[in-house]
Amino acid sequence: MQFEEFSREQLPGLVRFAAVLTGDRELAQDVVQDALVRAHQGWRRMAVVDRPDLYMRKIVVNGYLSWRRRWYQRSVHVTADVSRFGEPIAPDPAWRISDADQLAGPLARLSRAQRASIVLRFYEDRDDDEIAAVLGCAPGTVRSHISRGLSALRVHLDEGVNEGKESV
Repeated sequence: MQFEEFSREQLPGLVRFAAVLTGDRELAQDVVQDALVRAHQGWRRMAVVDRPDLYMRKIVVNGYLSWRRRWYQRSVHVTADVSRFGEPIAPDPAWRISDADQLAGPLARLSRAQRASIVLRFYEDRDDDEIAAVLGCAPGTVRSHISRGLSALRVHLDEGVNEGKESV
């Protein structure tokens, strides 16, 4: 498979995955773009891997885990024509924004490893071994990240329920 074909096939899923992982669509696009650049540079090695899709997710997760360390390397280019930014590209239904906000808040409180593990498990439907391969850790560590992350999410949800009862 050629890199162009692989990236065209994987791009939508990678951006969705990264958006859930980062909680920020623009950052997700940046992380995926960086991951695709890295994958293109090492495509000869990557093309022979059994599961290049998992390897791409590993690159995305690593990029997400280290993006703060590299923020100063990013550059912003000024564009002369800003009028096109005011035009909507596609309609964005309010329910999608609401769902994303409800999901992003609790996930943002987790550690990066817990968030990555939970997103890979419940959003990407990956098993422990696949998640361990992406995160570069043992399957037991993955189970620990998921368990602790879910416990933290339960605490957050319980706090929200209790706050709602107090206001009534």
